[in-house]
Amino acid sequence: MPSQDPPYLRIADHLRRRVTAGEWAVGERLPSRARLAESYGVGPNVLQRAQEVLIGEGLLEGRTGSGTYVREPVDRLPMLRSRTAGAFPAALVPNGSWECDSYGRTPAPAHVARRLRIELGALTMHTRYEFTADGLVVQLADSWEPMDLTENTPAQLPEYGPHHGRGVTARMDSIGVRVVRAVERLRPARASAEQAALLPGVSAGDPVTLLERTYLDDTGRPVETADLVIPDSRWEICYELPVEVPE
Repeated sequence: MPSQDPPYLRIADHLRRRVTAGEWAVGERLPSRARLAESYGVGPNVLQRAQEVLIGEGLLEGRTGSGTYVREPVDRLPMLRSRTAGAFPAALVPNGSWECDSYGRTPAPAHVARRLRIELGALTMHTRYEFTADGLVVQLADSWEPMDLTENTPAQLPEYGPHHGRGVTARMDSIGVRVVRAVERLRPARASAEQAALLPGVSAGDPVTLLERTYLDDTGRPVETADLVIPDSRWEICYELPVEVPE
């Protein structure tokens, strides 16, 4: 019986078998998209979708202006999301750390204003993070906090001053704001040229996961929102959820 899978999935499966069989060596460029599409009797868009499946699996990598190559195998590490998880599971990675820059009084763009429930253009503290492991950037994040919440307090600068490195919950608690929950939304995205320039081994257009996280206090007010850019080829996002045990 013929396969019921869409053509791009059938082609992805066939390409996967060809790559794993060693038809192309690690680091070798595949034939052009047009040539492969012709050999499979499909259009370039179908072939592109097939290659994107394998790029998402970490088997191939696209290089802007150059083509598609067999990627050096990289183990995907689990990124555990739980009530105690921070932005980056540094304990899972040797020599994990981060660098950041904060920009005070930054007008909130539309998506930030919506998530923080503030007026468009209201002032925020915008902090950009680069998370590193063994000296290489492996994850990016942008965080925004309403300036009217933290301005002129010891918690104003997220990673400087007396509360350096303590995280959003502890910093907010220091000024009497009790953070009680976080809302996270995952959506697939493609690495921008700027993101690809910062993430080694990631090309513009490669699959990434955008994790939108917002912290809320005990009144339901959003006190911080962040976009975490997580390369699919490096991380497998896992959630640890509490289970209510019957007494």
